[in-house]
Amino acid sequence: MHPVLCPRPSSRSSICVYIGLILLHLCRGISGATFTLINRCDFTVWPGVLANAGSAALGSTGFELPTGASRSFQAPPTWSGRFWGRTSCNFDPSTGQGSCATADCGSNQVECNGAGAVPPATLAEFTIQSGGAQDFYDVSLVDGYNLPMLVDVSGGSGACLSTGCLTDLNRQCPAELRDGSGQGCKSACEAFGTPEYCCSGTYGSPDTCKPSVYSQMFKAACPRSYSYAYDDKTSTFTCTGADYTITFCPSLSASQKAATDGSSSVGTTSGTSSGTTGSSESPPDNNFPWSLGFSIGHSSGTLQSRCDWTWLISLVVSLFLCFLHS
Repeated sequence: MHPVLCPRPSSRSSICVYIGLILLHLCRGISGATFTLINRCDFTVWPGVLANAGSAALGSTGFELPTGASRSFQAPPTWSGRFWGRTSCNFDPSTGQGSCATADCGSNQVECNGAGAVPPATLAEFTIQSGGAQDFYDVSLVDGYNLPMLVDVSGGSGACLSTGCLTDLNRQCPAELRDGSGQGCKSACEAFGTPEYCCSGTYGSPDTCKPSVYSQMFKAACPRSYSYAYDDKTSTFTCTGADYTITFCPSLSASQKAATDGSSSVGTTSGTSSGTTGSSESPPDNNFPWSLGFSIGHSSGTLQSRCDWTWLISLVVSLFLCFLHS
């Protein structure tokens, strides 16, 4: 990007300000969302990260996250994938080899290296889009449950609701779904493997696959989480131009109770909870304190945080040269 030169001495200052606002507004979407993972559990969690086919890796596929620690990742403009937390892991300090009691990825290493979580595992799933298009995100119990998890949203426009499962389902897990370690709760599909629970075969459509007594138990405990494959309407959420915080073992503060309250409206989607989600429509949210007062393309008119450093440097240089020649 070349520095912007100002053509008319009499209006250079105003032109510079206008150009600066345009460039700052356009910088949203140049880079994708920032994901921040926080561990509020009273034990160490080993998050796993899996990018879907066609999406770039985020810099790590698995790592150790001690109590109270956090780690952030910058996604590219278009990305889809999932995050989860592994528990009770034991890795040999000399060889780096080991495994985890729940949500292990089977890599025999801290890094998952492109492998997904072995059920049961609580999953946070995302599809990040650019150019003013909506992101899709959800917390899924379709592969069972092993940890409380909350997804919070910041800096975006649209509905942008928090979602997650804050209830400790391990304490109320039926004996027939309980994982052998006692630290996870299987889905009915994982426990029984039958088509009616797995939404497969003749049950492979929304019309034939209905909630089971087990998925209804999950839904009652965590109303905004996916409880079975076609639980889209109340479980998939949308936002535009946002950053996301994934918290393991979140505290149930007043500001986070919405994640366990299924009464608020959410986006309506079609598809299944399998790492990528279908299209959705959500009502726009215009109650933002920092409106730029104009709209470009499909942007919402709000200041966002997705700015690439090269754009910001170019913006500063351009404004400096403009004012220097005024």
